[in-house]
Amino acid sequence: MVELLRNPEKLAKAQVEIRQVLGKNEPVEEADISRLPYLQAVVKEALRLHPAAPLLLPCKVKQEVEIAGFTIPRDAQVLINAWAIGRDPMIWMNPESFEPERFMGSEIDVRGWSFEMIPFGGGRRICPGLPLAMRMMHLMLGSLISFFDWKVEDGFEMNMNDKFGIVIEIAHPLGAIPSIIV
Repeated sequence: MVELLRNPEKLAKAQVEIRQVLGKNEPVEEADISRLPYLQAVVKEALRLHPAAPLLLPCKVKQEVEIAGFTIPRDAQVLINAWAIGRDPMIWMNPESFEPERFMGSEIDVRGWSFEMIPFGGGRRICPGLPLAMRMMHLMLGSLISFFDWKVEDGFEMNMNDKFGIVIEIAHPLGAIPSIIV
């Protein structure tokens, strides 16, 4: 939501899509998600920039491997930094920018098949809550966009600093004002 408020043109584009597809003041339901490609792109872009957990579960290396000139010995424990992958300029153009359009028509997915974006991990260690999390993000964000117009409190400066831990939180609360659409 913070990224949409920082980029009002993206918020407006998502609102137009939802209101054109579903109508005004209609809730987003699970069956609607597939008909809302821009909303799907917004969720993917938010997960790229702000994965819930910066580091994935540790994995044990089964055999010695060399990557980019570094040797990783057999039985070493490695952690994948999903946060850094999502901001890697070798993978993403303008990696610090919120650009949902980068996912329009793209096959990149969050389900662990696309290694350029793995906010839920992949393989046997993929987050078991992924299906529920994806549904809830689309339903909640879509409904917030559908039912309300949003603005930032007067004089409020959005601070995008993260508070790192096992999970990443926004360091400063959001000051946003919803107004019901009539």
